Amino acid sequence: MSQSPELREVAASLRELPVPSPDEAAHSAVLAQLIRAAIDAAGGAIGFDRFMELALYAPGLGYYSAGARKFGAAGDFVTAPELSPLFSRCVARHCAGLLTQMEGDALLEFGAGSGTMAAEILLELERLQALPARYDILELSADLRARQRETLQARAPHLAPRVHWLDALPEEFSGVVLGNEVLDAMPVHRFRLTDGAVQELGVTWRDEAFAWTALDACTPRLATRVQEIAAAAELPPGYESEVNLAAEDWLRSVAGFLRRGVVLLFDYGFPRHEYYHPQRDGGTVMCHYRHRAHADPLILPGLQDITAHVDFSAMAAAAAAAEAGLDVLGFANQANYLLGAGLLELTQQGSGDVREQLAVAAQLKRLMMPGEMGEVFKVLALGREVADAGAGFALRDERYRL
Repeated sequence: MSQSPELREVAASLRELPVPSPDEAAHSAVLAQLIRAAIDAAGGAIGFDRFMELALYAPGLGYYSAGARKFGAAGDFVTAPELSPLFSRCVARHCAGLLTQMEGDALLEFGAGSGTMAAEILLELERLQALPARYDILELSADLRARQRETLQARAPHLAPRVHWLDALPEEFSGVVLGNEVLDAMPVHRFRLTDGAVQELGVTWRDEAFAWTALDACTPRLATRVQEIAAAAELPPGYESEVNLAAEDWLRSVAGFLRRGVVLLFDYGFPRHEYYHPQRDGGTVMCHYRHRAHADPLILPGLQDITAHVDFSAMAAAAAAAEAGLDVLGFANQANYLLGAGLLELTQQGSGDVREQLAVAAQLKRLMMPGEMGEVFKVLALGREVADAGAGFALRDERYRL
């Protein structure tokens, strides 16, 4: 049987992946054994959300829990803060205005990566004479906590005492909450539509490898959501995609401790009508391994990142629901957000050195162009007892797309 162009493309990308080192292969094998044990305990299959959770977060073994370098040129992918300090400086300028508006004095960042964004935000707020009393970071990975401390000591040692690491959600918080590429790494449920029914896709062990399988029963919450999506979008039988219920639950948790403030979420994704488009019939799950992107999450457990695009309509609906009670304040693509937050002014502050100008031009291309991060990355602002979403949405606010 001949392969479709899409399958041939995936197969070609897998052939081009670098070969793991012996130590990496041994680490991955240990995690695979742990996942196989979970499959056996569940009767032969687990939901993809459970597989993704173990692959990314199993203590000491998962991709984000182990010690491998993940961000930057030596890792598996590059985030906007790693790409250019201009991104974090724009976020800082937006935050400065928000903190002034709400008379707040604290920032809280979820999943702070290498610590680069925290360092650059604090340095820019210092330039603006708008330093908060506290910059809290909630980071579950001990390895990433250590890297964040190293980054802050190297880039902003005099500001490091303002940074505090939390072990759990705060009981209450007022200020600005930041989440850069947090939602996309939360475990998702995978599904397939059949004639009049919803199948939940899970993972089993077959022929010495992890393999897809249809679960005997679909999670009721997932089935209800998918039926709503399928009816609205007129999706055909055979359609496959995913739903991020964990991200919605996380948003409700954030709403539970936010007394007054703004939540800024930066991630790649779409409004629902674009996310569940009939032509996007394979979903959006994507993996990154040493700067190669491919679509097979069942290989290299513990060695590769696994992500899914964000349904921003679902995030907005979860935030605005009665149990969360947050206001949807703004929605924009990354390019418009950065322009609104003062990007052009920042680029004019350079030294005039030709090499610096060329470097900035390359950074701007990655941050702003539709074919790069400018369009697919979005910014969603949610808040409580705050009237204005701030400068980041002054140029263009596209809440109507949600």
